[in-house]
Amino acid sequence: MNLLENNKNLFKDIFIGAVLFSYLSKAAREIYIYGVAHSIRSVFKGFSRRALLLLTSLPWTKKQIDDELNSALSDLDSKMVIRDPSLPTHHQLPTIGHDKHSVHQQLSSLANIPHSRWEDGRVSGAVYYGDSGDINDVIIEAFSRFSVSNPLHPDVFPGIRAMEAQVVSMVLNMYNAPQDAAGTTTSGGTESILLACLAYRNWSRQTQGVSHPEMVVPETAHAAFSKASFYFGITLRRVPVDPHTRKASLKHVKRAINGNTCMLVASAPNFPDGNVDDIVEMGALAKRYKVGLHGRVVLAYTHSNSHSSVDCCLGSFIMPFLQSAGFATTPFDFRVNGVTSISCDTHKYGFAPKGSSVIMYANKTWRSFQYYSQPDWTGGVYASPTLAGSRPGALIAGTWAVLTHVGVDGYVRSCGEIVRARQRIQRAIETDYQADLAVMGQPLGSVVAFTSVNPALNIYTVGDLLHEKGFSLNAVANPPALHIACTRPTVAAVDDILSSLRWAVDQAKSRTFGKEDEGSMVALYGVGSSTAIGPDLVDYLARGFLDTMYVVS
Repeated sequence: MNLLENNKNLFKDIFIGAVLFSYLSKAAREIYIYGVAHSIRSVFKGFSRRALLLLTSLPWTKKQIDDELNSALSDLDSKMVIRDPSLPTHHQLPTIGHDKHSVHQQLSSLANIPHSRWEDGRVSGAVYYGDSGDINDVIIEAFSRFSVSNPLHPDVFPGIRAMEAQVVSMVLNMYNAPQDAAGTTTSGGTESILLACLAYRNWSRQTQGVSHPEMVVPETAHAAFSKASFYFGITLRRVPVDPHTRKASLKHVKRAINGNTCMLVASAPNFPDGNVDDIVEMGALAKRYKVGLHGRVVLAYTHSNSHSSVDCCLGSFIMPFLQSAGFATTPFDFRVNGVTSISCDTHKYGFAPKGSSVIMYANKTWRSFQYYSQPDWTGGVYASPTLAGSRPGALIAGTWAVLTHVGVDGYVRSCGEIVRARQRIQRAIETDYQADLAVMGQPLGSVVAFTSVNPALNIYTVGDLLHEKGFSLNAVANPPALHIACTRPTVAAVDDILSSLRWAVDQAKSRTFGKEDEGSMVALYGVGSSTAIGPDLVDYLARGFLDTMYVVS
């Protein structure tokens, strides 16, 4: 009996010891990566968040918070959902189908709903080539000829198979890929990133025996990496960026790498402020520690077990043409040792129709880890290269048509015009707004972000005032800032942008704003940074916003 009791106590001690060791190991790792001060702040923030969540769940506070949030969602609904009885609205299929003329009229009504004037260069990103007749014409022609096509059936639509292969080849060539490089088209930058993360996760599991893969991601990297972490069970090791250069902190990247790391991430450029990470040094770390490097163009290069990923979705058809257009550049593509994958959005500065991107790998082996195959399905052998099964061949045809129509000369010319527009905006901010605004880092491509250096100036108020004037700039956080991704329509609108920015800054400094005067940018991002549970409240509002997208007026 005593022996049994002793064994129970032994097992109990072993279990408690194992749990304590696990927690202490995690704590030690956090301290090693982020330092003592940051780790203490994180613990305090975590406790504060839990305490506030508990407090706000109490009946007398929960109702008040729910009322505030529901009021915000109601306001969002009133702004987003068009309730105009003259617009076509269908809650169910028409009993009798409408004739072609009626459908055309309804489409015209929906196209003419008042909107932010991207045509006048007043929108950051979104539409990259403007109302270019030639580009629209070739897209419409491609859509018309291949509207029923589906690359899932290459024997039925051989032209689509050929065009998809050529699109991938053209983009690989732009990024100076090695001879054995490979890739696929995808539905956009998010899917390209998801597939890169999936490939590295599968590689680490199948070839390295890693059961809990991790990826090291700068805090400025695209949110799609967090999405991949959520979808695929990859632990996200988020590392800070240098506050001045806005590049990933190599010291923290190095500390975050361990035996479970399956990929490093770099951006060329990042979305929040348009700066390019030090991809040469990131590639060197990937090689040294034998992990992958992905960049958000996406850059990929394989040597032994090393791999790193470059996200160049936003850099797309700007970064590869900077040098030819006469601008300074930095190494970012497959020529960088250690880069194993790159994502590139053809539907941004490649001007292809929306829903078009390319994920590239340094060799075919890497690409194979994103494939899915089920050889024993009762419906026959099933295999797909990307997340989707059926895909719109018309998009592939439209992408091929635009790439071949614009060509290198067109993209070099476009790059020159767009980057010069960004430079004009940046120079004006640096010279005319020194007491109020500061550019973040030293962007190379099409994006410039600026923050307030005047404690009395709320940058989000500037954004809301610009919105009143019909502009739509992107709000970014940590630190609070605005950014504009310059496009072809921006080129002709720089003077308009700068004069409106001057008006907005002057108004924000001279006017007194009460609660009732707050715009949506101030309200949303103010809530997000107000308390430890601010992000939870914003999450609730963001999900409510998504619900609003599916409301029929």
